[in-house]
Amino acid sequence: MALSNLRRLTQSHRLPSLSFLTHSPICRPTSTLKVSDRIVRLSAIDFQGQKHTVLGLTGQTLLKALINTGLIDPDSHRLEEIDACSAHCEINIAQEWLDKLPPRSYDEEYVLKHNSRARVLNKHSRLGCQVLLNHELQGMVVALPEPKPWDTS
Repeated sequence: MALSNLRRLTQSHRLPSLSFLTHSPICRPTSTLKVSDRIVRLSAIDFQGQKHTVLGLTGQTLLKALINTGLIDPDSHRLEEIDACSAHCEINIAQEWLDKLPPRSYDEEYVLKHNSRARVLNKHSRLGCQVLLNHELQGMVVALPEPKPWDTS
């Protein structure tokens, strides 16, 4: 209804076309957007060895899915930008899933290497804020590191 009113206004007052609104995700019919089609189901193993089911959405970061499940404290990583990263969202990816992920960026490797005690890069380590979920990652298994002593209450 609002869209038709805007179209009527543009035609009567010679305003620029609003055709971009019909391509907006806001104006798409809800029948084409199903949340169930975007769900990615993962498994996370915490530092005590317990397995947890994690639900995320395609396009969402792994960090966001882990925070929403309650496995990572949201205060430990407030920004999802690598410039503000301190490797608090470091996770380990099972070997069979590494090939399905894009390679680490230089910045991600730098953060991981410089936050490691041994200054050696673990090939399974990734930053959860840099891993975007997609349907190819359905069933992926990740391991969460033990929290640092200063992160526990």
